[in-house]
Amino acid sequence: MAGVPEVACMLGDKRLFDDMARVASGAAEAFGGMRSRMEGELRDQVERFLLRMKLVTREEFDVVQALAQKAREEQEQLAERVAALEALLAKAKPSAAPRGKPAARPKPARRRQGEG
Repeated sequence: MAGVPEVACMLGDKRLFDDMARVASGAAEAFGGMRSRMEGELRDQVERFLLRMKLVTREEFDVVQALAQKAREEQEQLAERVAALEALLAKAKPSAAPRGKPAARPKPARRRQGEG
């Protein structure tokens, strides 16, 4: 009868391992539930945070970016026109300058003694 205690010990070990597996499985399910709940909470908090920051949508950003690009191009065109006009003015200035006495500048108004 030496084999009977070994079988009983093996059955006890099997039950012990089954119980441990059930406990581990239950703990894994509990942690999985906690994980999904925590992910949901974190997602909600991030959404609230982003709403408070008043961020713009991608569409709004694209519209403003296009407007800025157009304004930049117009500014460059205007800068080229100003440079061309300045060049024309520089060419015309020496020949169109009057050859007499320069025009008198108006004198600044005098201040009274009591004024600041």
